[in-house]
Amino acid sequence: MTVFYKFRILIVFLLSFSLYSQNVEEIDTTSIISYADKIIIKTNLSTETDTYILKTGNTLDLKILPNNSYKLFLSLDYQFIGLSFGFAPNFFNDNQDDVLKGESSFSDLKFRFFLGNWVQGIQYKKIKGYYVENTQDFEDNWIEGMNPYLQIPSLANVTWGMSTSYIFNPKFSIRNILYQTEWQKKSAGSFVPTLYYDYNKSSFDFSDSKSEENTFNTRLAFGYHYTFVIKENWFIAPNISPSLGIKFSKTKSNVDNIEYTEKDTYLTKFLEGGLQIGYSTKKVIFGANFNFNSSWYKKDKVSLVENDQVFGVVYFGYRFDTPKFIEDSYNWLNKKIK
Repeated sequence: MTVFYKFRILIVFLLSFSLYSQNVEEIDTTSIISYADKIIIKTNLSTETDTYILKTGNTLDLKILPNNSYKLFLSLDYQFIGLSFGFAPNFFNDNQDDVLKGESSFSDLKFRFFLGNWVQGIQYKKIKGYYVENTQDFEDNWIEGMNPYLQIPSLANVTWGMSTSYIFNPKFSIRNILYQTEWQKKSAGSFVPTLYYDYNKSSFDFSDSKSEENTFNTRLAFGYHYTFVIKENWFIAPNISPSLGIKFSKTKSNVDNIEYTEKDTYLTKFLEGGLQIGYSTKKVIFGANFNFNSSWYKKDKVSLVENDQVFGVVYFGYRFDTPKFIEDSYNWLNKKIK
């Protein structure tokens, strides 16, 4: 059975379960307005960057990141399903500095399904091309802005990931703050635990050395979200989410035609949070997120791999009336599965 065939079976199962869940889960209309019958198209601009930091004691040994300062995400949501696609457009000046930092590529595809109080996510992400931000620690007489950074163009990271979340409070809408398919009319919060699980492949080819690391990562996040509703159209939503996880790693290296294999297991720690300010009418939605995330694990007794980020996201979207042929097709499918 091929991977593609398994993926199709998973999608059909999630769609079927999602339609069933919508029939048994009723929205509290006194607290939440649903716009699931609208087609919501949204664009996000993000400054989040995939960064790796290696520390020995308190000393920074290596910091690498891709040459993608800005990323654009386009998303579409309708009824129980949503999807988004992210890329790094070249029309931003900070994404064009290929001479000094090298060329990088980025793509991110996400699907999400709303299963009553459950939210299921599926993601594919690929990043290729990194540079060493602390090049001055490795090259004497290096001048920032004049000399090129040390570059690792062949370094690529590919992730196939999934996440499963549960919202405990029916008066709280996660769809209001993340996807804008609902509007929360009254201030409320909820405990939202999330299980993340993904497979990641990192590889690079440099001179006479090749390396490939395959990891399976799983972690449980203990998230809490709260939405303060301001008047009729504005809201402020802080969130915090500490988590613990396990990383299973297998690394294969080839140096001068000699192969090495290493297996390791690491305890991973995460702390994520942020603050969102949003505005919504029946048609127009926009807002901004201010986020931070920090993750780390011990590579060995003296080495620490760390990722600390503070970044922003701005978004704008519009709710369209659903074309009749799409609405009729959805109702037909709903009746068949029900």
